[in-house]
Amino acid sequence: MQNTKYRKTVVEGVNIAYREAGNPDNPTLVLLHGFPSSSHQYRKVLNQLSDDYHLIAPDYPGFGNSDFPSPDAYDYTFDHIALTINGFLEQKGIHSYALMIQDYGAPVGFRIATAHPERVTAIINQNGNAYEAGLGKAWASTRALWENRNEETEKALSAVFSLEGLEWQYTHGTRNPENVNPDTWHLDYLRLSRPNAHKVNLDLFYDYRNNVKLYPEWQKYLRDNQPPLLIVWGKNDKFFPESGAEAFKKDVKNLHYHIFDTGHFALEEDGDEIIEKIRGFMKEVMV
Repeated sequence: MQNTKYRKTVVEGVNIAYREAGNPDNPTLVLLHGFPSSSHQYRKVLNQLSDDYHLIAPDYPGFGNSDFPSPDAYDYTFDHIALTINGFLEQKGIHSYALMIQDYGAPVGFRIATAHPERVTAIINQNGNAYEAGLGKAWASTRALWENRNEETEKALSAVFSLEGLEWQYTHGTRNPENVNPDTWHLDYLRLSRPNAHKVNLDLFYDYRNNVKLYPEWQKYLRDNQPPLLIVWGKNDKFFPESGAEAFKKDVKNLHYHIFDTGHFALEEDGDEIIEKIRGFMKEVMV
């Protein structure tokens, strides 16, 4: 185990914070976080896999320890975030890597993969969706926002920014909520309490409809390029249920499939077992 370094670099005038561990001469694994989290969600992966792999986990603009530019200065869309993170990887000179995706990490990662399929050596997917079948019942309020964005449909989503709402995102579907470190949702609440944070994230909720439109393109990328794919999915996720994991089977041939009896942030409760699955998968495909 090697110590994680906490670094920053400027991309498009924005300070991008990132965690980095392991020897850069080893195969690289890029860890892309979800909402409402940051690279903090990958702390166990960074600690446990740095002996064999080079690990790098950036925080998106407005998330974690990266800069939080005003929405007047930075266009908060998934297209733009993906361009920023791709620019970050190019600036770091990282041109060959496996991707680990979760939640928002899927639309960011699949945009990067479709733009540069030759760079992606493998994909590790922990509840990162790319199929209509994977959108669960918890999307009802967000779908209403997509249909008609107004004060009422925005207000209907306000609970997700509360401390109780954030705790639910981490603990729903777990076997035992006591397995989840409460620092996770308290850190997210602190960041979501900053000026403009609710507006920016509502903009991203609204923009998520454009991810759904790109699902066919991402599925074609999988069929055409056949990246080795590891599924490590929390089956009790109300946002992305197991049907989203199942959907990948129709497009990917080299699929390693593991379902866990936990929720949206599966690494919190089943991190050790998931990390061993990652280690075995990477050793098999990185030959």
